[in-house]
Amino acid sequence: MTFISEILQPVRESIQRYPDRNAFFIQNVSYTYSQFARRISAIRTVIRSAKADEPVWGLSIQDNLNTYASIFALWMEGKCYVPLHPAWPVDRIEDIKRQVGCSNVLDNCDVPYHGDLLDDWKDCSENDLAYILFTSGSTGVPKGVQLTRSNIAAFMDSFWKTGIRIDENDRCMQVFDLTFDVSVQSYLVALTRGACCYTVPYGQVKYLHAAGLIQEQRITFGAMAPSMLTYLRPYFDELDASSMKACILTAEACPVDLMESWFNCAKNTDIYDFYGPTEATIYCTYYKLTRGGNNLSLNGIISIGKPMANVQAMIIDDAGNSIPENSGASNKGELCIAGAQVTPGYWNNPEKNATSFFEKDGTIYYHTGDLCYWDKSGNIMYSGRIDQQAKIQGFRVELGEIEYHARNFYNKQKRVMAIAFQNDSNLTEIALFVESAQTDTADLIAYLRSKMPGYMIPTRIIFMQEFPLNKSEKVDRNALKQQL
Repeated sequence: MTFISEILQPVRESIQRYPDRNAFFIQNVSYTYSQFARRISAIRTVIRSAKADEPVWGLSIQDNLNTYASIFALWMEGKCYVPLHPAWPVDRIEDIKRQVGCSNVLDNCDVPYHGDLLDDWKDCSENDLAYILFTSGSTGVPKGVQLTRSNIAAFMDSFWKTGIRIDENDRCMQVFDLTFDVSVQSYLVALTRGACCYTVPYGQVKYLHAAGLIQEQRITFGAMAPSMLTYLRPYFDELDASSMKACILTAEACPVDLMESWFNCAKNTDIYDFYGPTEATIYCTYYKLTRGGNNLSLNGIISIGKPMANVQAMIIDDAGNSIPENSGASNKGELCIAGAQVTPGYWNNPEKNATSFFEKDGTIYYHTGDLCYWDKSGNIMYSGRIDQQAKIQGFRVELGEIEYHARNFYNKQKRVMAIAFQNDSNLTEIALFVESAQTDTADLIAYLRSKMPGYMIPTRIIFMQEFPLNKSEKVDRNALKQQL
């Protein structure tokens, strides 16, 4: 299980076996594996001509063939890439470049092809970095998550052991920004199996374009955020998703009622809930849903399942003690992750590393910050973020429970989000955001009072036509909080 055996070799085999088959469908244009190979070779020539020993290169990401070819050209040259989005503020891009000491940036310019360069790869350590993804930091300074070649190799090995099968006849959808790690799964799964990767253009209304791809291009596999499906839900009766054989829902908590509706639309589809922080290389646990019900859920949210093959999971209590598996809902704690998929740490950030990782019995674990418990069946139940708990009048409140009852009031047809905030007296209150036109709230409050104690009832209810999303397609809680 190496980076070459799990990624580079399979992609080269796809190129050799299927030169005339499509590797990409980008902005309504198809590109064959042969064209993809020529782009990789041309870009490798540019990298070599730079004669730069720097291991980390910036990559200006676009929705085009050159961007994807640049990733593989850098990997074949033993380099690590850092995605830089052209829409980001210049100061953010310059700060990231400064942090990693990166002076070389591939900018997607077309360069001439001088011959095939696919057979020789630079000899690298499995501990060398493959990519660094910068995520928002609580201090306002982006923090870089380092993923090694061995991390990605372990992920791919784990992924195939979930039972999902892809071959050269599949049409795989890639809807995520290349600054978000699920994009890596989306293109690797396709290219390592000779399939075609269908991308959603930047700047488009993603859910509408994705719906068009699913129906018109007969997509067979794809990963999406539940938020995208929520926007598609009003069109489920019209959408023909019968071509899909497998679908992953990821990036945020997955409502069970949404999945049951999606089953009715995607009639031939195996649906999976995959969970994982960037620090554990894309995904680290998964749960395969059962068509027809009987799916494990908590407060209307699907279980995140069991650890993937190259991951160890532990749930710890407030004292740092491991909670036994199968111990049930009364024993909640923080989910911690270890194994071959876990990052070696944040780039040049010893303070963050010291608080995010710990050693137990000789194994390094990552603090996910997620509140979970072991179900009696050995599956992990997600209860929310630890930092999204609130203490009100001395009681610990889980915001997910408030959201659950509010969704039920709206017959699970509207999205809701509970946010804790400090009032003018520095006391904690709860605001409930509802994705809807303004309506009277008396019946909602009465319903919530019939389900929860008084200290859990939201003191503010705010209606919004559409929730803001971040670059990862998740509801942007920080943007909501700024409305308070």
